[in-house]
Amino acid sequence: QVQLVESGGGLVQAGGSLRLSCAASGRTFSSFAMAWFRQAPGKEREFVAGIDYEGTRTWDADSVAGRFTISRDNTKNILYLQMDSLKPEDTAIYYCAAAPTIGSTRKGVYDYWGQGTQVTVSS
Repeated sequence: QVQLVESGGGLVQAGGSLRLSCAASGRTFSSFAMAWFRQAPGKEREFVAGIDYEGTRTWDADSVAGRFTISRDNTKNILYLQMDSLKPEDTAIYYCAAAPTIGSTRKGVYDYWGQGTQVTVSS
């Protein structure tokens, strides 16, 4: 079991920045690939960014490439998402997720999910 708790969401103006955190507890954090997903009202949950278990390889959705950066600190068991140049269309609940295998953009690969943190970007 892995327990995930997101924090850092809030209200920000377009063009601003936020940094999300996901604190992990339970099984060894460093053995999991991690990812951020988001879900806007009335839409499917979508992949945002992923990172391998070592933190040496990352992959992003086209919609956030160049604006969002995923990273992790395996000594502190924390996953981060630095979000810059935010747009109103980034408004969503953001979830972190853990996969005990190679990471993916597919939701079904991830076994553990946090409760989410709300990000609202005003125009």
